[in-house]
Amino acid sequence: MNNIPLSLCLFCQHFVESFYKYDLFGLSFAVSPCPTTICPENHFSFFIQSGAANVVPPKICFRNELVLGVAKKNAGVGINVAVLNGKTGELLKSGHYDMWAGDVKPLIDFLKVIEKGSIVLMASFDEPATKLNEEARKLILDMGSSMIKTVGFRDNWIFVGGKGANVQSTFEKQLKNDQGKNKYDGWPELIDISGCIPKYIA
Repeated sequence: MNNIPLSLCLFCQHFVESFYKYDLFGLSFAVSPCPTTICPENHFSFFIQSGAANVVPPKICFRNELVLGVAKKNAGVGINVAVLNGKTGELLKSGHYDMWAGDVKPLIDFLKVIEKGSIVLMASFDEPATKLNEEARKLILDMGSSMIKTVGFRDNWIFVGGKGANVQSTFEKQLKNDQGKNKYDGWPELIDISGCIPKYIA
């Protein structure tokens, strides 16, 4: 991205994701928007990419398929969330919550009704922290996050956790907004994380 304007990157991301979804031109070698990860039995693969500045939305992949992103039309500024069934991997719901111009209550309501045994994936875009209060942070902490306590203005943050988690997640990244180090004007570089997580076994 060093030599490509962010506005052009947004177009490129939309093209690639649409190319995969609709198999444009009838080509059999359509490019997937998600990297392919092979996981052990009884594990799910995932890939999360934060947003870039206030231009390129985040991307969440699960089982090597896009579940949140431009092509799905379910990504937006603030905190993006995808909730999946911990046993089957089925996408249960997704949402994005504006933490700059919006209200934190819809996010809190969303988090409170997530069922135990669900896998929760989150990604920031633009500004994730201004409206994020202690109640919302505590709900995310209870899903295994440790970094949500320090997520601040325009930080990039991505996280995989679970409702009913009793251990801290090792799948979490945060990149602080630092004017001396930011890659984009006013925002840090995008971040990503991938791996395999075990199915929920009650």
